[in-house]
Amino acid sequence: MAIDDIEAAAAGDGEREPDPSDSLRTFGAVVQALREHAGLSRAEFALLVRFSKHTVESVELGRRMPDEEFVERAEAALGNTGALRNAARHLTRGEPGLAAWFRRWARLERVAVSLSTYECRLVPGLLQSEGYARAAFASRLPPLSDGQMEAQVAARMQRQTLIRKRPNTMFSFIIDEHVVRRRLGGAEVTRDQLDHMLTFALLRNVEIQIMPTNSEAHAGLDGPLALLERPDGRRLAYSEGQESGRLIADPKLAAVLHRRYATLRSQALNPLNSVGLLERIRGAL
Repeated sequence: MAIDDIEAAAAGDGEREPDPSDSLRTFGAVVQALREHAGLSRAEFALLVRFSKHTVESVELGRRMPDEEFVERAEAALGNTGALRNAARHLTRGEPGLAAWFRRWARLERVAVSLSTYECRLVPGLLQSEGYARAAFASRLPPLSDGQMEAQVAARMQRQTLIRKRPNTMFSFIIDEHVVRRRLGGAEVTRDQLDHMLTFALLRNVEIQIMPTNSEAHAGLDGPLALLERPDGRRLAYSEGQESGRLIADPKLAAVLHRRYATLRSQALNPLNSVGLLERIRGAL
């Protein structure tokens, strides 16, 4: 048989991506648009590229990562415009447990030389204990299923390994005092969360600062903020809200937000005094 992926066709849904990414869906839509523009049915196109109709459908619907042979054969069959080769360079697999709008930032975190986070809502994900993360996800509305909950917690814990895996990357956190005083999940979860943060604060590449509630100046009133610097020196920012997130790549705007964070650092308690406050809050529980 001339079809290269007969085994994959027989595998059925087992070949699907567990969590299709936006880039896979976009690539599939481009393939479908070019195929239809050429006047080809899926069956006709499948014969031209020597893949099964099932595979063509899975790629077009963003359910399967196309291999290099598929891209090259599809490119040749659809006019050699270069569109598919260019689109294929940006393909990424979905990441279970990470919101679609956060995935690009999560990938940038893995290569950053410095990461800075200001939070006024909850403990930053990179510092959350498993119990705290579960309590946070349990508060989500609409409620998550058990499977969704496990995927979210697993993704958060996996992302957190960045701190220990990248000892040459600086991690800076500024957190409003009321966040660490809130007993999300109960006193036991809160004690464990504070212990978790204090353990991270011992690392040489981590600085944790608390913005005290009695501060008379606050440069972070516009909300949470995440910043990073890439190896090439470019500085980016990320802002997240209700069911949305925005990557800020404009150099001028990113520079403004980096300056704002620098001001926040000067207004917050220094790392030593912040650790002292966390220890006192922990002792009072």
